[in-house]
Amino acid sequence: MPKSPEDCQSMTDIRAEIDRLDKALIELFRQRFAYIGRAAEIKKPMGLKADIPARVAEVEENARRNAIAAGLDPDFYEKIWSQLIRHSIAHEKGILGEIE
Repeated sequence: MPKSPEDCQSMTDIRAEIDRLDKALIELFRQRFAYIGRAAEIKKPMGLKADIPARVAEVEENARRNAIAAGLDPDFYEKIWSQLIRHSIAHEKGILGEIE
């Protein structure tokens, strides 16, 4: 059963919880990536490009707003999301056959 940070009594407990969370984050990223692939499949017959600047800006702003709401550094998390977005766009471009 997951422990809260306050319930952890040793570094072994802390490390186990961090490892558990890292595994959960990877699973969430896997799920997100599956949606990215499906988005490309839907975009293709519509003639939409992988990179839609208005949507990129919206996702980046969501990351900032969510970070602020969680009490986290918005600049740091926006950078992470920016990298995630670039990776996602590259994946979509491959599915759509867009040339770099």
